[in-house]
Amino acid sequence: MPAGGGSILESARAWLAQDPDGETRTELRELLAAAESGEASALAELTDRFSTRLAFGTAGLRGALGAGSNRMNRVLVGQAAAGLAAYVREKAGMPALDAGGTDATAQPAGDAETETEHETEETPGSAQGEPAGDAGTDGPTADALVQPPTVDALAAEGPETPGILDDAPVVVIGFDGRRNSDVFARDSAEIFAGAGLRAILMPRLLPTPVLAFAVRHFGAAAGVMVTASHNPPDDNGYKVYLGGDDDGSQIVSPADAEIAAHIQAVADAGDISTLPRSLAFEVATEEVVDAYITATAAVAPAPAGAHGLRWVYTAMHGVGWETLSRIVEVAGYPSPIPVTPQLEPDGTFPTVAFPNPEEPGAMDLAFAAAREAGADLVIANDPDADRLAVAIPDDTADGGWRRLSGNEIGLLLGWRAAQRVAAEGATEGASLACSLVSSPGLQAVAEHYGLAFHATLTGFKWISRAPGIVYGFEEALGYLVNPETVRDKDGISAAVAMLGMVGEARGRDASLADLLHEFDDTFGSFASDQVSVRVDDVSQIARIMQALRSRHPESVGDAAVERVDDLLEGVDDLPPGDVLRLWLADGARLIVRPSGTEPKLKLYLDARGDSRDDAAARIAALAAGARALLAEYGG
Repeated sequence: MPAGGGSILESARAWLAQDPDGETRTELRELLAAAESGEASALAELTDRFSTRLAFGTAGLRGALGAGSNRMNRVLVGQAAAGLAAYVREKAGMPALDAGGTDATAQPAGDAETETEHETEETPGSAQGEPAGDAGTDGPTADALVQPPTVDALAAEGPETPGILDDAPVVVIGFDGRRNSDVFARDSAEIFAGAGLRAILMPRLLPTPVLAFAVRHFGAAAGVMVTASHNPPDDNGYKVYLGGDDDGSQIVSPADAEIAAHIQAVADAGDISTLPRSLAFEVATEEVVDAYITATAAVAPAPAGAHGLRWVYTAMHGVGWETLSRIVEVAGYPSPIPVTPQLEPDGTFPTVAFPNPEEPGAMDLAFAAAREAGADLVIANDPDADRLAVAIPDDTADGGWRRLSGNEIGLLLGWRAAQRVAAEGATEGASLACSLVSSPGLQAVAEHYGLAFHATLTGFKWISRAPGIVYGFEEALGYLVNPETVRDKDGISAAVAMLGMVGEARGRDASLADLLHEFDDTFGSFASDQVSVRVDDVSQIARIMQALRSRHPESVGDAAVERVDDLLEGVDDLPPGDVLRLWLADGARLIVRPSGTEPKLKLYLDARGDSRDDAAARIAALAAGARALLAEYGG
């Protein structure tokens, strides 16, 4: 057996002993048996699964499903839930649980003298003392929005489970339609409740933005969304939000490292079967979903021009349809022509290679439906409905339809937001924000209307924290149009905002294509592109980044490089990040960074021209230079 093989087998056996999942236990037993019989490929597979752990960071957890510490499974999720529970307790000033998972200072659940939140009329609060249900609006309390645990569930609690006190922090858990999302969510709810927290499970599979909304709506200390968004079918993930001062945004440093340390402590203890679990979690009622629908329909009630709009919608086998269709009805828009084969949740994503609207072929069925219906517009959500794609008729495009880039959509929606703020006379202190890899056109919009502008690191964990934000976007099809209710990208509210823009344009006999030209006439012609390389070995990405840092390029194509910003060294008051930004002599910009969710190295290209054709020519030349640069540096 190769060196280190014994320790890998020992780790696998220890994992097997605590795994509650029959499917992954069978998978692991078969791999162990093959490795023990000398099969090299089985040992290599076990080494890949157990030589490291899926890292918990600001994006939470995300990876392939399967047994092992380097996969998404019930053991890893149990450890993550227990670690997050310990973090929430710590921040709330609650005593740490002892090695057996119990709080010696708490009265045991099930004791006739124990006062729990189910036996008091007081409203439970968050870890920061915010009353549940108070997210800046006068809304119902958490008690009015949940179904409490049953009497039988409470009676089943043993003395080893901490009591859930009336001021226990709230944690809300949501899940999408991917494989095991519901299982991971239920495990988390039981572990949170077992740790003495008030766990509220969303009533059914729902879009990620509904969970992000619920965190603020309940005044929760934290929220978890079980999703891998638009990743391949065999992936899943664990996305964490924080309440209180974080106001329902995703976690950022140092919270990620602090949570990760708690998770590691749980993992080091060695057996998740000893973690206390409780059935005393609650289930949110449909009133929470109704509140999200009401708030989102108000983003853009249908204008008169929306009458007769023919549009196609695909949920990309995800969870967006049921929620979006109700919002469209409430807001007064015509019902869409659905892409029926992709409408209902299906975690196998049978009609697409990758369930990401940006991937080639993903929207082919939607385009076919649009051609057949003579539609004006195509709208798509990704599987957890936090992203939005839009396509328009274009005679010059293959098949007669063109998907707009994330920057094109983002600039149009930013223009919409700025117009509204200016019309309301509310420009003072208001800002537009986008990730630093997104189009610089948003800054031009902000300056035109007298708004502040913020460029942030990539991800809505940063964009949502921009001071005074009224709108934010990132080029990867993410848009935040209603920051007063959701502090994350929201593909459903963005779809409603886009429908509103299209309806208003139709009211004056204009199209979405006309709006793009009007934008250019008003702010200038901006063009963007992206060059990326997907790798099998993620270390290749690190090698390319190191090579670029060691020897800065002198030119990209025919354009000289005037300046290189290395964000690891700190630039423009931004937190350090693994990003290189190259400024070119012709005014163009090239940014290089590893993807945060996929094994990809991404190069983001931006140019500005005297016209749309001029900008397109400039970006094409820059893209050719970027590909040559990538080849030179090992891509």
